[in-house]
Amino acid sequence: TRGLTATGSNFLGLGVQVFDQHAHGGSIGLEVGRAGVELGLQYRHGVVSLQEECGWTRQGVGSRIRLKAAFDMPAWLQITPGLGHTPGVTACADTPLPPTLPPATPTAPAATPMAFVRAIVQACAQAGVNAAPLLQQAQIAPQEVENPAARVTAWQFERLSGLAMQALDDEALGWFSRRLPWGSYGLLARASISSPTLGVALKRWCRHHGLLTQDIALTLQAEGASATVRLQVHRPLGAFAEFCPVSVLRNIHGLACWFIDSRIALQESFFAFARPTHHDAYAVLFPGPVQFGAACSGLRFDARYLQLPLQRDEAALRQMLQRALPLTVLQYRRDRLLVQRVRTLLTADLAAAHSADALALRLHLSPRTLHRQLKEEGASLQGLKDEVRRERAMDLLRRTERPIKQVAHEAGFGNDKSFIRAFRGWTGLSPAEFRRQSRASGKLSIQ
Repeated sequence: TRGLTATGSNFLGLGVQVFDQHAHGGSIGLEVGRAGVELGLQYRHGVVSLQEECGWTRQGVGSRIRLKAAFDMPAWLQITPGLGHTPGVTACADTPLPPTLPPATPTAPAATPMAFVRAIVQACAQAGVNAAPLLQQAQIAPQEVENPAARVTAWQFERLSGLAMQALDDEALGWFSRRLPWGSYGLLARASISSPTLGVALKRWCRHHGLLTQDIALTLQAEGASATVRLQVHRPLGAFAEFCPVSVLRNIHGLACWFIDSRIALQESFFAFARPTHHDAYAVLFPGPVQFGAACSGLRFDARYLQLPLQRDEAALRQMLQRALPLTVLQYRRDRLLVQRVRTLLTADLAAAHSADALALRLHLSPRTLHRQLKEEGASLQGLKDEVRRERAMDLLRRTERPIKQVAHEAGFGNDKSFIRAFRGWTGLSPAEFRRQSRASGKLSIQ
């Protein structure tokens, strides 16, 4: 390839990642400091070479980079991120920067299955890397690795994952037939950050992931009221058949939440592998219904999330990429689709009073915040109550012969008179007239 051919390192405070030309259709993607600057070296766009711009030269056999002079470096590249040394490039820096990770929190609950730790240890073994020092730095006892009932904390797993990614120079941790050098997933995030909506961002992310590897394929589809991210395996993943799809889907779900600064409630998570012995951990990993033994792996959620605009910019992205792994464990308290959650609570028990105080308590909000966030989404509590009651009443009138009084009760009304009055306001018809017309035509359209 033209220009730099190194595979990554940290020198003079710069974490540099240069990707293979083949992954970028004739260009080289440069990741600076993992959180810094991306450069597309496309010669047809008139960029001559990094050697001329920055004074970098390649010497000898392998990936040795020498900086001609520190003061020759452009100001826009003088970034000092918290990124540790990655094997693969011999640098001229005196001392590589240590990885930036949070202090240990031994009191945190241990919920991550040891099976995922074993997968990382196996990836190290396949690459000829001694995993013992990594386990020690992550405060994981080696004898516990083979204990199927053991668990580790989020901090321990984040620490081990980060160290292993750097030691292997592979953010995929051995899942794929080719390595994903340090900074690969940051490149995907950067390619999506300019998207107008979450739907566009996720489509870009899935499409660009195919440039990094063809061992799996990710797709996003909107199917009625739901959106589904599917992960299809094109090459057997072997020992990583569980760890790979779980990690990739947690990655994309966490990034999607970060993009819109909102929790994305999962309607269903499904996986192509059999139910593991540690299946109880999936209640934490993927809150909501979980299915094992499916045709493929994926996540399903409300399609309305796809229309939400991104809440992040380049500055926020640079900061996030300094420590991106917590995205896979971070739970957002705010849900920009609060309407969906309120509707679910209302539908579950139409006969309940559903005061703002009671709903806010169940949603872990104050009543004032509940009303404010619903207003931001163009809704109101009373409007949602009316909508849910109307849908329930119309469904019962179409499908059943239940008396009007019983329909009123099941739709959440205290008496049939108030129900008839409300129903006429919704449809212009009495409940009895609606039922007759619906039965006569087989279908009735209400504005």
